[in-house]
Amino acid sequence: MGAPRGKSLDDPTRPTPQRRDPRNEREDRQTPRILIVEDEYLVAVQIETALSEAGFAIAGIAARADEAVRLARETRPDLIVMDIRLAGPRDGIDAAIDIYKTTGIRCIFATAHSEPALQQRARAAAPLGWLGKPYQMSALTALIRAALRPE
Repeated sequence: MGAPRGKSLDDPTRPTPQRRDPRNEREDRQTPRILIVEDEYLVAVQIETALSEAGFAIAGIAARADEAVRLARETRPDLIVMDIRLAGPRDGIDAAIDIYKTTGIRCIFATAHSEPALQQRARAAAPLGWLGKPYQMSALTALIRAALRPE
């Protein structure tokens, strides 16, 4: 057998990607920081990739409401992409309301669930928008850019 192509993952000379620590105090304020709240792993990774490629910094990824609230308080993102149906007993609307009331950070709901009763309940979180699933990542990035534009 020949030598493997490329460098092994444990090779100390292999360059490692530089990932920003979201807890660093506003390391680059020109780059908007987005918190992703999504309990479907593959969807969360897709969102993370699309937003990173669009030039946004990722403040973190949460799959549960309590984790989202904690990350929002710790990292102070500029905006949150929030699914409604999450793992655990609380949903994304509960998390969004809690986050908005305690930090003032607003969200975009990206969800397959947008019934009028849910939208009514979500008003207390002052959402910046709704994006129905399934959606194109270009639609999400456009909505985020519009939401972050100064009024």
